[in-house]
Amino acid sequence: MTTEQDHAGSAPATGSAAGRKIVNLALQGGGSHGAFTWGVLDRLLEESRLEFEGVTGTSAGAVNAVVFADGLAAGGREGAKEALRVYWQKVSALSARGPWAPSIIDKANPDYGLEHSLGFIFLEPMTHFASPYQMNPLNINPFKDLLAKAINFERVRRQTAVKLFLCATDVQTAKVKIFYGKEIDVPRLLASTCLPLLMQAVEVEGEFYWDGSYAGNPAIFPLIYNCDARDILMVHITPAERPGVPTTSLSIMNRMQEISFNTALIREMRTIAYLNKQIEDGKMGGGKRMLVHLIEAEDLIRGFSWSSRLNSDWDFLLHLHEMGRMRADQWLAANFDRIGQDSTVDLYEKYF
Repeated sequence: MTTEQDHAGSAPATGSAAGRKIVNLALQGGGSHGAFTWGVLDRLLEESRLEFEGVTGTSAGAVNAVVFADGLAAGGREGAKEALRVYWQKVSALSARGPWAPSIIDKANPDYGLEHSLGFIFLEPMTHFASPYQMNPLNINPFKDLLAKAINFERVRRQTAVKLFLCATDVQTAKVKIFYGKEIDVPRLLASTCLPLLMQAVEVEGEFYWDGSYAGNPAIFPLIYNCDARDILMVHITPAERPGVPTTSLSIMNRMQEISFNTALIREMRTIAYLNKQIEDGKMGGGKRMLVHLIEAEDLIRGFSWSSRLNSDWDFLLHLHEMGRMRADQWLAANFDRIGQDSTVDLYEKYF
């Protein structure tokens, strides 16, 4: 019988040798805020003592994961660093030619919003009255073309450097769909990034999908079932906590999306915490106790305008990238020795 493992590439055995540690990566979505994750990956790739077995990603996290794998296959760690930089440069160049380009006023705004962009002012309200099927009946999607040019999908499907798991949401069943490394192509990656108010649902083998963030941001279970390493390092960029009650329609809709994008993850983390406790108490023999770690951007993202996730101005992306590098560096300095030994986040305190 075919199992989930049959769809994943090979990976190094769990454990450590000569001080090396093995982790699985979990990458959240968040539009342009995914450049923070680019910075995190950029720094992690420089840590020669750290190895990667599996990567699960949703939306921007899924794209980062695929570019990461493509770069590793093409040129090792330096190849991955270069592939990520080139990808984000292409995103910025595409945005500069599109309707979401920031105005001069937006570029001077410390919250990096697009509230003064003419394209944003016109198009954003339209999404609440007309669907992508009405506004874009020909389903023209420049981002699809960018993915096809920026990523060698045949190489991604062949690579064995890291196990890949991409998350999408089945429009008709509300279930999370996991796409595995050996089947990843442009439609499957596009499905993971499909925001339903901006893009038509993506069809894959007769089924239709929206952004994976609705069902798993990202889904953690593929790492548990398909990887040997117990350590999961998650890059968390979608704010779960936001003090205060939103009172404007835009802030309410933004908060609704943040909540929906975190709900499935919180439930998974609570399940992991519960199972870990059962294993620790000797009530579940033979179980795999998972070790969870976080590199967070929540406080950073809370300081930005909600529209900043559509802002791909190069200066903004570089700012996010540098913040990601800095926080990854801080996390490594504080927690590297605990990898393989214990979680560096209290799951009960964080998620209960």
